Amino acid sequence: MNEIDLHRVDLNLLVVFESLMETRSVTATAEQIGRTQSAVSHSLARLRDQLQDPLLVRVGGTMQPSPFAVLIVEDVRPILRSIRRVIAPRGLFDPATSDRVFRIAMPTLTKIIAEVSARVEAEAPGVKIEWLPAHYDVYAALSEGLIDLAHLGGEPRLPEGLAQQVMEPFSWVTFARQDHPACEAWGLDAWRKYPHIMVNVTRSRSNPFPVTPQDGAGARRVTAMIGDSAGVASLLAKSDFLATFPAMLLAWDMEAFGLRAMKPPVDLDPVLVRFFWSSRLANDAGSIWLRSIVIEAYRHMQCDAEQRLSGTALLQPG
Repeated sequence: MNEIDLHRVDLNLLVVFESLMETRSVTATAEQIGRTQSAVSHSLARLRDQLQDPLLVRVGGTMQPSPFAVLIVEDVRPILRSIRRVIAPRGLFDPATSDRVFRIAMPTLTKIIAEVSARVEAEAPGVKIEWLPAHYDVYAALSEGLIDLAHLGGEPRLPEGLAQQVMEPFSWVTFARQDHPACEAWGLDAWRKYPHIMVNVTRSRSNPFPVTPQDGAGARRVTAMIGDSAGVASLLAKSDFLATFPAMLLAWDMEAFGLRAMKPPVDLDPVLVRFFWSSRLANDAGSIWLRSIVIEAYRHMQCDAEQRLSGTALLQPG
């Protein structure tokens, strides 16, 4: 069979073909797709000519498919489904029946991931979420449509073509194991004496935590830098590291890993925290649905974490 010249192919012919393969009847297909029987017969004739195959032939009162028709219909159906999904009005997104795959880039906040996953499972059992590390190249990936939603701190200006939702500022909290010697006399001396661990949140930019010059009054010794926040609680529980993070990063891991929360003995400036996404997806119903779930869960969890680690729950500098 000669190669088909795709620019001459009428997509409506495939719609007719799919319906005929389902109904095995010109009359039923005409009713199903809102065409006349003559138009359906004409479309079948054109498709036969283009594909150089009889496709469906009347046998005993019904249309019987050729082997080639049986072979290609399994390829035609997903193609038509994909096209329908692409051109469907944005208001037709139905979480209950959707099988979309969403990609989110953000720090490994296990409580947020669990909360979002539970709600998505309840509302959209066919939807999948791929959680990407926060040091992913989010800006280019968002622009190219490879990521649906991202969350990072810092970076005061976003590239063009991205929209954002600024979140409430968070509290800085210093974490250490319960029996860490710094807890016995917590203050600036302990802050400067013991090693700190830092998480790099992007490949090109360091943690937004302000780095004090080594000779400054609030200087700290950062002796370990890791690429993701996953596993920080376990690392703190087995070492003399101190780690200063937003309250929500470890608020729910403290009891399980035997950690202590302390108020930093230095003044730390707030960091801009936000979710952002491609402006092209601003009105996409599926993206709106996902953003609402993630941002609502984040806001709720952040409030809970701030309440857990406030007042007497924090060891104050002496």
